[in-house]
Amino acid sequence: MSIVTERMHDHERVLEATKAMAPAIEQAGKIVRQALQEGHKILLCGNGGSAADSQHLAAEIVGRFQKERDAFPAIALTVDTSVLTAVANDYGFDTVFRRQVQGLGEAGDVFIGISTSGNSTNVIAAIGEAKRKGMKVIGMTGIGGGKMAEVCDICLAVPSKVTARTQEMHIMIGHILCEIAEETM
Repeated sequence: MSIVTERMHDHERVLEATKAMAPAIEQAGKIVRQALQEGHKILLCGNGGSAADSQHLAAEIVGRFQKERDAFPAIALTVDTSVLTAVANDYGFDTVFRRQVQGLGEAGDVFIGISTSGNSTNVIAAIGEAKRKGMKVIGMTGIGGGKMAEVCDICLAVPSKVTARTQEMHIMIGHILCEIAEETM
């Protein structure tokens, strides 16, 4: 069997296992939709590939996913290099997202933290700040959810230990959240 076929089979197995998360994904989508309907915003963050996923999903929310509609407010906390480097320099890298949630987040907003391990210190710090501000918190993680499973309102823990397979499901889940948000807009 070739590596291509093997990886496609791996993907299929993780997708099949991820189907059990459908009710939680739907619940998360409704939280996002309600926040947007009420004029609130979505804040997203993660590190590395999860940072890229945050930016991707923010673009789908602000631009559009599948329907022509007015723009929704979403911010990927991973894109402002001046803020990231200033905060990291002055306070430490563990605070780069928390500080932005403190400055930009408001009660009623939704925070989406993405971490394949579920243990990213800077994402967990931002979750704590989001909770203090009265925001709903959705986590996207890998198997078990790590520390994020304990602190998120909804933790979408993809049942895989392989980072690549987890990230593949995160994008699918993110796209589903966007589609649910657009359902009644």
